Amino acid sequence: MRFSWLILLLFFPIITLAQNGIITGRVTRADTKAPLSLANVFLSNTTSGTSTSSDGTFTLSHLKPGQYTLVVSILGYEDYSKTILVGDNPINLPIELAQKVTELREVIVTTPANWKINYAQFVKEFIGTDDNAKLCYVLNPKIVNLIYHKSKEELEAYTDDFLVVDNMALGYRVKFLVSEFTSSKLTGTISYRGQRLFQELSGSKKQKDEWKKKREEAYYGSPMHFYRSLYTGKLDSDGFVVMKLTQLPNVDRPQEGVILQKIKKYNDGHSRDSLNHWIEMENSPKYMRQHLYRDPLPVNSYLFATEQKGIYAINFTDYLYVIYTKKHETTDFKDIYRPLDMETFETSELSIKNPYLFDTNGVVFGENAPLYEGTWSKSKLSDLLPVDYTPGD
Repeated sequence: MRFSWLILLLFFPIITLAQNGIITGRVTRADTKAPLSLANVFLSNTTSGTSTSSDGTFTLSHLKPGQYTLVVSILGYEDYSKTILVGDNPINLPIELAQKVTELREVIVTTPANWKINYAQFVKEFIGTDDNAKLCYVLNPKIVNLIYHKSKEELEAYTDDFLVVDNMALGYRVKFLVSEFTSSKLTGTISYRGQRLFQELSGSKKQKDEWKKKREEAYYGSPMHFYRSLYTGKLDSDGFVVMKLTQLPNVDRPQEGVILQKIKKYNDGHSRDSLNHWIEMENSPKYMRQHLYRDPLPVNSYLFATEQKGIYAINFTDYLYVIYTKKHETTDFKDIYRPLDMETFETSELSIKNPYLFDTNGVVFGENAPLYEGTWSKSKLSDLLPVDYTPGD
């Protein structure tokens, strides 16, 4: 097992260690070596960010240990990103930015009405629909580029600059560089990637107290909370139970994309029998022969140390069934297996195709992220916390 983890780590980006959580550097043009001032420098998914001074230098300090992505962004230049592990030694990075080459994207003529429809879908699927989402306000909606591919029933979105969202539920301004967003009605999947920076909003004492309460509600039971509890050996005291789930795909159920295409095809008012058949297929279970082993799994059966300090790996051949016993689930997930005699606690299923890594901040990184079903699949921007968040902050 030790040998396999060593091979795995060889394929990840170069990681640098830091002492006292300090990163310094200088940002220059790649061609002339001239300094670039007012470039955005931040650790993605954190509250740590700054701008370069007139000589191109910057400093990020008071950083908590863990793995981060350092991002440098300025209009007219290619974005820079580097994976960094804050740990033992100070980091100094000379950074050169190349001028951006204009990328030709597909041009689709759209009407203002179509843009509004596409934008409404984007907001719903990117920000969310829960109570927190109702208190999220996009400050610059027109920065979102939207393309709807009718033949594929797929919505594509991206931004060339920060999408700025004020989350008045959690007290953060979230600045998001959306490099890619796709939502497919045929497959029922949503995926996105990009970099984000959190900034504390100003508020009254009453607002801050409410934000503190809401942040803790978002944190407890979340994946971040789980991974932190896992590596510190606090699963039991923090309310997590991990079990083994075995299940097989339902071979009689067509693929989701096929089902949705058929429902759309026969939803014309003239093919009721065919429509009912495909609605029945949609409501049929995705899995069969499901069995939950009720004894909690030994942690050492799925959690492994790696060769790098502060980096942990998870691997498991079946499904990890994670229960959070301090909250009850309010959403009915028809594909989540739940024995009739089991209380309706928040439950998530983890499908693991390949070993994946996480750090001491409780953040999964790398290419082999697991698939979440159940409670954790609901998470959208409205519930996101920066990785340097700690309850009580």
